[in-house]
Amino acid sequence: MERSIALYLASKPRYEILDGLRGVAAMLVVAFHLLETYYHMEPDQPINHGYLAVDFFFVLSGFVIGYAYDDRWEKTHPLSPSPKGEGGKLSLWSFFKRRLVRLHPMLMFGTLFGALMFYFEGDMPGCEAILQTPWWMLVMVMLWGFTLIPIPKALDIRGWGEMHPLNNAQWSLMWEYIANVLYAIVIRHFKRRMLSLFVLLSACLTITLCLNINLFGAYAERSYPYTVIGGWSLEPEHLQIAITRLCYPFFMGLLLSRMFSGADGGRKMLTLQHFRVRGGFWWCALAVIILLNVPRLGGADLEQLWTNGLYEAFVILACFPLIVAFGAGSKVSGAKGRAVCKFLGHISYPLYVTHYPFIYFQMSFYASHPDLPASTHIAVGVCLFTLAILVAYGSYRLYDLPVREWLKEKLFDLRLK
Repeated sequence: MERSIALYLASKPRYEILDGLRGVAAMLVVAFHLLETYYHMEPDQPINHGYLAVDFFFVLSGFVIGYAYDDRWEKTHPLSPSPKGEGGKLSLWSFFKRRLVRLHPMLMFGTLFGALMFYFEGDMPGCEAILQTPWWMLVMVMLWGFTLIPIPKALDIRGWGEMHPLNNAQWSLMWEYIANVLYAIVIRHFKRRMLSLFVLLSACLTITLCLNINLFGAYAERSYPYTVIGGWSLEPEHLQIAITRLCYPFFMGLLLSRMFSGADGGRKMLTLQHFRVRGGFWWCALAVIILLNVPRLGGADLEQLWTNGLYEAFVILACFPLIVAFGAGSKVSGAKGRAVCKFLGHISYPLYVTHYPFIYFQMSFYASHPDLPASTHIAVGVCLFTLAILVAYGSYRLYDLPVREWLKEKLFDLRLK
């Protein structure tokens, strides 16, 4: 018990601004998806690049993983299953337990919430299978979804080809789990030079995706060329998109954390002072909002759409890492800014995990009432946005925190991250 308390007290300080930025991006994702019901990914969608928030999440996650764990690993074989590290160091098994405690309770809640909302979504076009799904199959898909293992086509009870039909937003969480596994088993052993090479190769993949260069034959007939949209299906196109969207942002975030800390034995290449700005949270939040609200470059002209691909590559490769660097290097000043960052940080993950069932419901409502005045649909969107935030905060306070505390006590050497 004394050892577990010592480990818990040794938790590192949080980057408050990065927590706040994660919340800002999560809110933009919700707004983007609510508007998507009416704009259907058309060029005039107001939050046109809202889907890039996923790539921003990956950069944040990679940075935080590197900061939290890079200097804590014990010197054992990478596949060692030992539950405890000697002298308070971190073993592979202990890392996986920590990540499961941090991520999986809310993931299970999001799957349950999606199941509870499922039959309210039966009026969506192309989703006739919903009302034909027996309750026992819904329960089976929900239990399967608790594992985060992709659903096979035989159990696609919505009919949209999603790997997580009860809550499509969970596709990116599955890939984040994969990134955590890759980090723990392989990538954490890379020295900075090797990691930089890996990130550089991943950047090349990002460029090929954004410019629609069909290297491996998966982009022959893309639904959304010259964008990074995709990743939620088991189709070859989506699998390649998901891998590409994951590799550069996540491991660039990891590289950025090492450049700040020198955790792999190298000297610090960057210091926090290089990226410290007054009002850092507000400037970084404004940058995220602007980047995700830029209209689609090239509009509907396919011959000019390559300019949109260049824009997305620039945002992912350069802008997002810089925003994370400035967010990590700056300080929150004043009680108001600290309170805002804290609140946004608390709801960010629950909001992302639980919001998509509301989007399904909105799509169904619109399909049933397409002739209602625009003011009514705006009111519905505002109500659903508010409900999403309330559900996120309530689930965080009443479910996520207590469950993680209970798991931490049961597994006694786990601390919340």
